Amino acid sequence: MEEHVVLVDETDRPVGTERKLAAHVSGALHRAFSVFVFDGAGSLLLQRRARTKYHSGGFWANTCCGHPRPGESVHEAATRRLREEMGVGCELRSLTTFRYRADVGNGLVEHEYDHIFVGRFDGAPSPDPDEVEDWRWVTMGELTGEIARDADRFAAWFPPALGELRAHLADRAAGNGQ
Repeated sequence: MEEHVVLVDETDRPVGTERKLAAHVSGALHRAFSVFVFDGAGSLLLQRRARTKYHSGGFWANTCCGHPRPGESVHEAATRRLREEMGVGCELRSLTTFRYRADVGNGLVEHEYDHIFVGRFDGAPSPDPDEVEDWRWVTMGELTGEIARDADRFAAWFPPALGELRAHLADRAAGNGQ
């Protein structure tokens, strides 16, 4: 059965559904999520997307990402996909949202209203090899340097999502967040 995504307006209000691939061909704005899982030392769990993925295969990205199914909450979808992709179960907390549009090659466009979730997990994931070809823990300092040196190794959505995560965490640390 072909997956569908939830189409949304600029305020994340649902306006319909579309086949996932068709939404990525047309560039329709749709709901998505990005999960960032940290360990107790503050390192971030990254995944390298399987080369067989329909786009962005072989690129490094955040711990997990995806799209809620019609009728599924974003939190439920993020929890489901984290378990399916990485074999990780942990409590996820909604942090912030942002919109972005990026050409991901092969005539496909990511145009997403992205919900960012964070969680904590200490241990080794057990990823699905059809989804993830490699994984690693990385400090934020190491990651910043890697992106500055070779941004082309990372999925198109990852640097902006990471920027949103960092900005939100900085605001919270400064007492400006919730």
